[in-house]
Amino acid sequence: MEHESWLDLLGSDPRPWLLESDEPAARWVALTHLLDLLTDHPEVAAAHSAVLEDPGTWDLVGRLGRWGDDTGASGHHSPRYQPNILQLLADMGVGGGDFPEADSMVEAMLDHQDEAGHFEAYGKVRGMVEPVWSSLLCDSHVITEVLVRFGHGDHPAVTRAVRRMADDLAETNQGKAWPCLPERVGGFRGPGRKGEFCPQVTLEALRSHARLSGDRHPPHLLEAARVSVGAWRVRMDEQPYMFGHGYRFKTVKWPTFWYDLHWVLDTLGRYPGLWRDQADPGDRRALAEMLACLVAYNFDRDGRVTPRSCYRGFEGFSFGQKKQPSPFATARLATVARRFGDLAQDAAGVDVLQLGSSKGGTGTPVAPKV
Repeated sequence: MEHESWLDLLGSDPRPWLLESDEPAARWVALTHLLDLLTDHPEVAAAHSAVLEDPGTWDLVGRLGRWGDDTGASGHHSPRYQPNILQLLADMGVGGGDFPEADSMVEAMLDHQDEAGHFEAYGKVRGMVEPVWSSLLCDSHVITEVLVRFGHGDHPAVTRAVRRMADDLAETNQGKAWPCLPERVGGFRGPGRKGEFCPQVTLEALRSHARLSGDRHPPHLLEAARVSVGAWRVRMDEQPYMFGHGYRFKTVKWPTFWYDLHWVLDTLGRYPGLWRDQADPGDRRALAEMLACLVAYNFDRDGRVTPRSCYRGFEGFSFGQKKQPSPFATARLATVARRFGDLAQDAAGVDVLQLGSSKGGTGTPVAPKV
């Protein structure tokens, strides 16, 4: 395997270990995202087949239930939220046509869209006694990405949602980005400050567009990505409500689906205009700092990731325990590091203990656990 610059940051090449792993999803990620092998390559096909046969995959599929049942009422910030489970399955290599249960749920999502074009989820809404179908942007955006990932990117309902997404891009206090908008049933809006961008919603929109062709991108898309970088740049002076940038932000919680260092870099790494060519040097520096933190707070000296924070309910997965290196977690974070390969030298020069801490902190960053 060819040596690549991002490996210098890790100190060791994890790819041989990943390819020898008994975890099919880790092998699939390594083959497709770290070695760039195509889906019809024999090794990729074999890894994909193994993913579909793996008991862990079947366990996740079994958690899906039906779109609109009580499982979906747990909220978009929960690992039980069905779009989050589908995102995890897609990260493991599952796609459209692999499981009838997943296909049925994805197709049911297409049937719930409000008049404005937002996809709806079923759950409790403030002021309503019973759960209802409604939509916040953090519902609609993640559902849109799931639909694209499972092969419905050209469906008329998805096209409508993508256009709505472009229309919702607004001028916020931080610049062009996506704010939190009130849902249409009860008028509830998330607790963030009015007029400010929502970090989670903006990243979800950026992720969705990164999976679509450029001719479907709205104007100012890269500007919105810069707003996300800016949240890190001004972290010592500003903090988006409920979205900090301290130790918990730097330490990835598994499985990943919410705002943290992985979620930010996994998204922004799909927009190389943020750090290449005529990019703002301050944005380039900010991304190098975050990349340095990703490595320092999550990788060990062997270039492997032992989870340091996990949601309950995933103890049977390598990423659901905190005692041994997880091949899947390693492959996922290595994929992010590789996207920023041409920032590796910049990141290597960052002393994470000399970075300013997040607003509300002690002023001194908490050191990574060794």
